[in-house]
Amino acid sequence: QGQLVESGGGLVQPGGSLSLSCEASGFTLDLDYYAIGWFRQAPGKEREGVVCMYSRVSGGAAYYVDSAKGRFTITRGNAKNTVFLQMNSLKPEDTAVYYCATADSGYGCYSHGISRSEFDSWGQGTQVTVSS
Repeated sequence: QGQLVESGGGLVQPGGSLSLSCEASGFTLDLDYYAIGWFRQAPGKEREGVVCMYSRVSGGAAYYVDSAKGRFTITRGNAKNTVFLQMNSLKPEDTAVYYCATADSGYGCYSHGISRSEFDSWGQGTQVTVSS
């Protein structure tokens, strides 16, 4: 059975940067089949999508929610089984546990949004805290 493992979280000052990693093991992270997404959950709030990517949507261009546009970037690692989330200009409101997830057959990642309920394989999460 495959799994996803996130890493790279930590404490950073406002305006700083962090790079999160999501490594897939036990299966091939084929973006022609899987949609990949990054989500976050702040204390007392629902888990929300941040960015998703699927090769057959928008020519493989990622979809970013408004709060992430211009600050966050999702990229694929050279090893293909790793996906990164580069986060710049971090704000205190970015504080959350960040998760990566996959959805079979690309469901859940659309040109107009992210459908969290359709992502069915999740990592354990990594804490990001933005504070001075």
